[in-house]
Amino acid sequence: MSLNERDAVTKRYRAHVEGLTIDHPAMDRAAGVRPRVAVSSCLLGDPVRYDGGHSQSRFLADELDRFVEWVHVCPEMEAGLGTPRETLRLERGGRLVQGRSRTDVTETITAAAEERIRTLDIDGYVFKAGSPSCGLHGIPTYAGDQVVDRQGRGLFAGKIMEAFPMVPIEDEVRLDNAELREAFIERIFALARLRVLLATAWRQCDLVKFHSRHTMQLLAHDAAAYLEAGRIVFYTRRGDPRMAYAEVFRRTFSRRASIRRNVNVLQQCLGMIGNALDAVLRADLAEAIAAYARRQVPLWVPTAMLLHHARGEEAQYVRDQTYFAPYPSELRLRDHVHDGH
Repeated sequence: MSLNERDAVTKRYRAHVEGLTIDHPAMDRAAGVRPRVAVSSCLLGDPVRYDGGHSQSRFLADELDRFVEWVHVCPEMEAGLGTPRETLRLERGGRLVQGRSRTDVTETITAAAEERIRTLDIDGYVFKAGSPSCGLHGIPTYAGDQVVDRQGRGLFAGKIMEAFPMVPIEDEVRLDNAELREAFIERIFALARLRVLLATAWRQCDLVKFHSRHTMQLLAHDAAAYLEAGRIVFYTRRGDPRMAYAEVFRRTFSRRASIRRNVNVLQQCLGMIGNALDAVLRADLAEAIAAYARRQVPLWVPTAMLLHHARGEEAQYVRDQTYFAPYPSELRLRDHVHDGH
């Protein structure tokens, strides 16, 4: 299928879906959860860069801002380097050095990282790309005046990543990619819901309900891990199993959802509501799922159609699924044709 043909298919479905009425409990819950996300302060417009400026990200500062609780972090400022300040660079041995004076600030930045590690309770982190302290990848490493490696990682970012291996971490450049952005936002909202669960008094029924509502979302990421989580929920006989459950939950969401697994979930949901639909509607929904599988339409097309037709008491389980509202709908993150597997 050519690009023009794919666009025509997408436009036809868009015109149909945008006229549907969609209102269900998971949407209200998605709007009520605020992930706690650490962020390089300059990305939100704080004037903390070496030159006294900032690197404000439009997506973070203008679009995501009202949906999350930001934790502003600038290791250089927290280490007392101030602004304006000398530029930094990575050197062999993992040292972080000021470029002009050659002052070694490795221990100072490490201490700032250790202090943050002690206090951070977060659902995600967005770092400044290209920073010798905060860059996730592609940071030049120097030996004298020569660049000897261009695949380095910022000193502060590396410490944070080691301390929080299951926390979703990105930089603002990677978040320009639609699929990476969606994956990151889905994870931070899932972990925020988990954090709320863990903060409440232990009741078995709450964990059962939480797991039930996340069934389809977990299956879209890793079916085997979903079953492992279910065994923890239903077969733990003594004590509070939430920490064991949380470990599996976080691990499950560290694996990206795929087209194949999404199609399996969509087909399961269609099977659950199909008996209440006539043959024409069932065929329309099946074709929308097939169009998504062929990469002709974005994921929001079959999910919106399924939700619109998930009515009546027998469809309550489907309507309750976080899969259909993993984050606030205003973010429109499923509005791209998936290029994954």
